[in-house]
Amino acid sequence: MNYTLKLWLIIPLILVSLKLNPIAISSFNLISKTELTGELIIFHAGSLSVPIKQIAEAFKKENPNVTIISEAAGSVECARKISELNKPCDIMASADYAVIDKILIPKFADWNIKFASNEMAIVYTNKSRRSNEITNKNWYKIMLDDKISIGRADPNSDPCGYRSVLVSKLAEKYYKVNGLSEKLLKKDENNIRPKETDLLALLESNTIDYIFIYRSIAEQHKLKYIILPDEINLKNSAFSDLYASVSVEINGKKPGEKITQKGEPMVYGITIPNNAPNKTVAIAFVKFLLTKEKGLAILNKLGQPSVVPSSTISYDKIPVELKSFAKK
Repeated sequence: MNYTLKLWLIIPLILVSLKLNPIAISSFNLISKTELTGELIIFHAGSLSVPIKQIAEAFKKENPNVTIISEAAGSVECARKISELNKPCDIMASADYAVIDKILIPKFADWNIKFASNEMAIVYTNKSRRSNEITNKNWYKIMLDDKISIGRADPNSDPCGYRSVLVSKLAEKYYKVNGLSEKLLKKDENNIRPKETDLLALLESNTIDYIFIYRSIAEQHKLKYIILPDEINLKNSAFSDLYASVSVEINGKKPGEKITQKGEPMVYGITIPNNAPNKTVAIAFVKFLLTKEKGLAILNKLGQPSVVPSSTISYDKIPVELKSFAKK
């Protein structure tokens, strides 16, 4: 009997076996599917700590052989770990997409996808002094009270830090109070911390009364917060020109170098560094995160609404598997 004839006789038997044997079908599917394995290193903004944790858990249910190592820090600090310290990183998720554009592209990364938004708020607890009288009209007066202690993040380490400065400057314009920004920024400078989530411990231990921080963090940690007017909170793209009328200088790529950061609507960005050790898994994770029914659903639930798809100047450099999540 020739080889071809034998093959035609065997194939139907294999198909029948698979049809009648669920275990065989399961094994066949496992063999035919490319399995994701290895470590995945994620550097991310502190404000993404809760979402990244939940997204990683959901991703691992589908890919149990992947070990996810996530490291939270200020977005600028995350970028510098890649650009200056050459630390291995598979995914960088920034609270400000511009950090990726300015520090990592083009030498350390090729592309950047915008994926979520947020807004600034004044956050406090039930034990914060004068919490029973603070409103979105008098918050700055209460924060300037000598008996009140306030905190904010470091502008040179964290987007939340320079956004706190921008909010203070916008507040001065909005409330028409000369010198308001300088007074707010000079108050309690000893309470400045490297990243926004470092402030939570101070707040929850009653060391400080109020902090400038993202609304999403307040919601995730079930804290009280003041919703600021859209002219101040860096949320509404309709006020882009107003936001851009204020700016702050922060440290640049090199020692002594300065970057002017203008106000703009808050948008998060994500990329895969050029030297990522595990690009295959990195692409799969970013795809999972940017999928509406998966990662984006978790982000939305946690107070960080999706902006996918958004335009990006690096669209042509985005991997084919991820192009549908952005636009030119």
